[in-house]
Amino acid sequence: MRIFRLLVIPIAMAIGITSCKSQNKTVAVSINNKELSIDQKVNALLSKMTLEEKVGQMNQYNGFWDVTGPTPAEGDAAKKYEHLRKGFVGSMLNVRGVKEVRAVQKIAVEETRLGIPLIIGFDVIHGYKTISPIPLAEAASWDLDAIKKSSEVAALESSVAGINWTFAPMVDISRDARWGRVMEGAGEDTYLGTKIAVARVQGFQGEDLSDKATIVACAKHFAGYGFSESGRDYNTVDVGTSTLNNIIFPPFKASVDAGVRTFMNSFNELNGIPATGNTYLQRDVLKDQWNFNGFVVSDWGSIKEMIAHGHAKDLKQAAEISVNAGSDMDMESYAYVAELSKLVKENKVSEEFIDDAVKRILKVKYELGLFDDPYKYCDEKREKEITGNKAINEAVLDVAKKSIVLLKNEDNVLPLKKNGQKIALIGALAADKTSPLGSWRIAADDNTAVSVLEGMQNYPNNTLTYAKGADVVTGKTEFAFELKINTTDKSEFEEAITIAKQADVVVMVLGEHGFQSGEARSRTNIDLPGVQQELLEAVYAVNKNIVLVLNNGRPLTIPWADKHIPAIVEAWHLGTQSGNAVAQVLYGDYNPSGKLPMTFPRSVGQVPIYYNHKNTGRPTTDNPDIVFWSHYIDESNTPLYPFGHGLSYTSFEYTNLNVSKLSDTEVEVSVKLKNTGKYKGKEVVQLYIRDLFASVTRPVKELKGFKMVELEPNTAKTITLKLTSKELGFFNNKGEFLLEPGDFKVFIGGSSYTALEADFTL
Repeated sequence: MRIFRLLVIPIAMAIGITSCKSQNKTVAVSINNKELSIDQKVNALLSKMTLEEKVGQMNQYNGFWDVTGPTPAEGDAAKKYEHLRKGFVGSMLNVRGVKEVRAVQKIAVEETRLGIPLIIGFDVIHGYKTISPIPLAEAASWDLDAIKKSSEVAALESSVAGINWTFAPMVDISRDARWGRVMEGAGEDTYLGTKIAVARVQGFQGEDLSDKATIVACAKHFAGYGFSESGRDYNTVDVGTSTLNNIIFPPFKASVDAGVRTFMNSFNELNGIPATGNTYLQRDVLKDQWNFNGFVVSDWGSIKEMIAHGHAKDLKQAAEISVNAGSDMDMESYAYVAELSKLVKENKVSEEFIDDAVKRILKVKYELGLFDDPYKYCDEKREKEITGNKAINEAVLDVAKKSIVLLKNEDNVLPLKKNGQKIALIGALAADKTSPLGSWRIAADDNTAVSVLEGMQNYPNNTLTYAKGADVVTGKTEFAFELKINTTDKSEFEEAITIAKQADVVVMVLGEHGFQSGEARSRTNIDLPGVQQELLEAVYAVNKNIVLVLNNGRPLTIPWADKHIPAIVEAWHLGTQSGNAVAQVLYGDYNPSGKLPMTFPRSVGQVPIYYNHKNTGRPTTDNPDIVFWSHYIDESNTPLYPFGHGLSYTSFEYTNLNVSKLSDTEVEVSVKLKNTGKYKGKEVVQLYIRDLFASVTRPVKELKGFKMVELEPNTAKTITLKLTSKELGFFNNKGEFLLEPGDFKVFIGGSSYTALEADFTL
C-alpha cells in the first residue's frame, strides 16, 4: 500500500488530481482544477501515462467472472483480472447491476496506479429490463418524439444499473428482409432512418452526458453492414460510391452532427478491405471529413477476424492495420493489449495514433463525469426505485401502440366490438410472454411481457376462448441462436378448429418467435415458420372472419393471407407491454397510425425489394405484348405492401396539391388533408420527389419529408412542407454534394404509392 501511495501522490501534485479516500485507500480519480477544459485535463493525464497504460485504455473485455464471487485464480479470467488491476483495461461490457459494476469500478479506481475509471458498455438496444418495441417496429411509428422518449427511458433504466454506454443505435439502412438484423434498424429508407438516428442519439445522450440519467450512444455499424450479400449476416458487401454516399452514409453523418460520442465499425468488408481496418472509412471520412471527435470501438472480435477475411496474417498485423486505420478500442480480440506496445517500439505504429485514441476515450469518460465520481451510476436505492417503474412502462406502452401497422381491414372487421361477441384467440404466440420481448433484450427476464391473451382478457364483456393450435418452436427458447421449429406437430389443430367454428370472430396471432430475427438469424424463407400457414388455412376453412395479428422482426411473405384474410395487423415484437398495446388497437381504444418502414414482398424471390429503386433503361410497362423489360415471368414487380403503407380505422382524403417555388433552392409543397371517416385518427403525410434527369441517375421516388397529423372526423387541414437544397440535392460518385437545375416531380400521400403528383423546375 505504501508503494501505491508513493506512486499516486506525485502525480496528484503534478496535475492537480483530487485524492479521495475509500476504505483507507488514496485514489487518483479526478483532475480538480475547474478552470481547465476537458481537453486540458485529458492532456495532463495522458502525459503521466506509460505506453502500456495508454494501450490499456484501448482494451475492452467482456465480463469474465462473477465479480461479487471469488477472484479468478488461474486461466484466461485470471489474466484478464491482472490486466484490470494493472490499469490495462479501459472498458468492460456485459457487467450489469449496481453491485457488479461497483465491484469492477472499485478495482479500476482503487487498485490501479492512476485510478482511471472504466466505461461500462451494454447492448441496450430497445430497453434494459423494461422492453420497448424492436427498433424496426418503433420506426413504423414514424413518431420521432415517441422514439426519442423510448431511448430516454432505456437510458434511464440502464444507467441506474451502473451502465453508461450502449451499443446503439444501429443506423444501417437495409433493403433485404432475409437479414435478421433488420429488426435492429429503421428500415430501408435513408431519410426516415436519418431522422430516427438523430432521435435515438438524442434520447440516449440527452443534453448533458454528465446527467446520470443519460448514457453514451454508439452509431453502428460503420459502414455498409446492412447490404450484406444475400441477406446473410457477416457476409461481403459490394456497393458503388453512389449507394455509399447517398444511402448508407447520411444516418451516420447525422449522428455525428447530433453529437454521438462513439461509433462501432462493422464486420463486413468494403471494397476488399474489412471495415475494422478501413482507413478510408474511419480516418478519411469519419474523423477528417466529418470531424468526429469521439472514439471508434470495434465490433466483437472484428480485429481478429481480419485474419479470416484474408487481410491480416496474424493478430499482430491485425492490430497494426486496425489502429493505423483509426479503430480506437478493441472489443474482445485481445489484439491491442497483446501487440500494440511492441508495434510502437518497432515503429510500425506511431505513438501519436495511440495518444489520439486514448484522448478520445478519456474525453468521453470526463464528459460522463466518471472522473468526478466513478460510482455515480452505482446507487442501489435508485436502481430499485426506477427499474420497471410506472412511468417507464407507460412510455413503452405508448410507443408500442404507435408502432402497430394496420395492413388490411376489409368490411371493417376491426375494431372489435366490446360487448356480446364470441372471440376465438388462436396461436402459441398469443399466450407467449417471452417471444414478444424480441431479440436483443438480454437484461430482460423471460416471461415478463404482457401476452395478447392477457391484454384481451382486460376486455371482459366478450366471451374469449383460447387454443394454442400449434407450437411455433419446440424446446427451450432462451437466448439461443438455434431454435427448433415445429414443422410436423399438428396434434392441437383440432381444438383450434373447434373453437373457431363457435366464434363470431377469430383472432390468430402468428409469425416468428422473438429469437428468429436478430444477429446471425438470417432466413432464406421469410414466410410463416413451421405449420402456422397450415393452421391458418385450417381455421379459415371453418370461419373466414379472421383477424391475423403478425409477430415478426422483419417483413414476411404472406400472399395467401393477403388474398384471403379480411384483417391483418402488423404487431412486430412490441416488448414488455405488447399484449396491452395489441388489445387496445384491436378494440379501438387506440386507432392505428403506423406506417411500414420496409417493403413487404410478395415472394422472397423479389428480395431485395425497395420503393426507391432506379428506373432502368427498360422500366415497367403495362403492355402484355412487350417481353424484353425488367420483370419476372412468374411474379409481379410490385410489393405486397409498399413502404409507407398503413391504414387507419378512419379514412383520409388528399386534395389541392400545390407547389410554390420560393427561391432557386427552396420549394414549398402544400396539400389539403381531410378525415372522411367516423373516427378521430392520425395520418403520416409523406412527401416524395423525383429528380427526372441528373448527372447521376436518381431513384423513381425518394422520401424527403413527412408530418404526423391528427384530425377529428369530417375535419380538414392544409399541410405545408418545405424542400430545400438539402432535400433536392445528392452526392456524386466523388462524394461531392450537388444541387443541379432541372425538372422534378413531387408526390404526396399516405404511402410511397401516392395518388397526387405535380411538377416543378429548378
